[in-house]
Amino acid sequence: MYYKSTRGLEGRIKSSSAIIRGIAADGGLYIPEEIPAIGRPFEDLFRLGYRDIALSIIGKFFTDYTEEELGYCINKAYDSKFDDPGIVPIKEKGGVFFLELFHGETLAFKDIALSILPHLLKSAVRKINIDKEVVILTATSGDTGKAALAGFAGVDGTKIIVFYPHGGISRIQERHMRTQEGDNTYVVGVRGDFDDTQRGVKRIFSDEDFNRILDKEGYIFSSANSINIGRLIPQIVYYIYAYVKLRESGKIKRGESINIVVPTGNFGNILAAYYSKKMGLPVNKLICASNANNVLYDFIKTGTYDRKRKLIATSSPAMDILVSSNLERLLYDISGRSSKTIVNLMDGLNRKGEFKVTDGMRKEMADFYGGFAADSETSETIKYVFSNLGYLIDTHTAVGFNVYQKYLKDSGDDTKTVIASTASPFKFPGSVCVAIDSKYAGMDEFLLLDVLSDISGLEVPGTIKSLKEKEILHSTVCNFNEMKDIISDILGL
Repeated sequence: MYYKSTRGLEGRIKSSSAIIRGIAADGGLYIPEEIPAIGRPFEDLFRLGYRDIALSIIGKFFTDYTEEELGYCINKAYDSKFDDPGIVPIKEKGGVFFLELFHGETLAFKDIALSILPHLLKSAVRKINIDKEVVILTATSGDTGKAALAGFAGVDGTKIIVFYPHGGISRIQERHMRTQEGDNTYVVGVRGDFDDTQRGVKRIFSDEDFNRILDKEGYIFSSANSINIGRLIPQIVYYIYAYVKLRESGKIKRGESINIVVPTGNFGNILAAYYSKKMGLPVNKLICASNANNVLYDFIKTGTYDRKRKLIATSSPAMDILVSSNLERLLYDISGRSSKTIVNLMDGLNRKGEFKVTDGMRKEMADFYGGFAADSETSETIKYVFSNLGYLIDTHTAVGFNVYQKYLKDSGDDTKTVIASTASPFKFPGSVCVAIDSKYAGMDEFLLLDVLSDISGLEVPGTIKSLKEKEILHSTVCNFNEMKDIISDILGL
């Protein structure tokens, strides 16, 4: 299996090289030359655990790793740091299946892929005999940053620098990152929103002069964002795993399709679901759920992607994004894998702030349904699910459930449905508590952790419980145009 850039200016490379580079030198994203089939009847996967299914699926994409190398990476990733032996348990509530992706160290779905990425990267460095220190450069809208920091902390031969929008994430998300231990970890707030932060990181990756200086000084950049193919592919696994377990338990019959609902901003998690369908998973509809920053909803509805709008700070901050990086991979696919088309579309986005796809490309998106939820709807959904279904969900999952209800009303489709539950409600105690009862408005988020525990009967996760007492270790804040200078200071360039 070889990989190439969506923009077509690089030659084909192996997966280990694509994982190390993170983003292509031409600014494109690496994609596999073909999407492999699952290749086995689902019945063959019954009674297998998450690690075994991960080995089967990931092994089809990363073919230059040996089975022993991948097995080692998978076993190191999916161990006791997850508080559920199934890694991603499934809860049936109100006739839908919530796929809980938040049982890792940082209580968000990013843990699934970012637990394995450091091991894949370290193995790739050994495989290619790279003698440079790898600098992981990442932009985060809240969750990726902490999950990446936790994954790479203390990993030999790496440094990780995380940029986040200062004041643009929840207090708990920010404190999670700023208390991160590890001599190789760096956290920097950027004055601006996530799109500013993400754009700054992408520019640094494609800055040829700066990269030459890095190379001379013994460094090489890589990324932990879902623009890195090593981060994206492991996310395919949990959709296939969910289907297998639902089949195995008799909840879904042989040959029966499912819908998958994904709350998403950067389009990576739903792209993984799309890839799972291309591998042979029987998926009827991919339901793309946005918050009030509904650029993806508008795109799916009209075929025009328009980022020329004000970014809205919402109660689901991990989705407060106007430039959805992973959409480029889908565009490549639905354009007939035309790099020329991608270059033109991305040029339009950069110069004019928008692009429009052809009618033919829109037809190729028939698998997708787009919807969005305003903050008021998100709150109402949290209260409804808690009061009527006895189930506590976070703001992002609430966006997903709300959009699913709209899809049901629009379509009448009774296909059994899996909703990606992307974060623990304990990551957003303020928004969740206030949704349940307005009397909690204005209370300290850390005090509300105990309130949330009392009203739900759930224990406060240990990683958050001790957070308030932890020492702040990272306090750097910079302007957008100072990001490269910060990196130079950290690396002593």
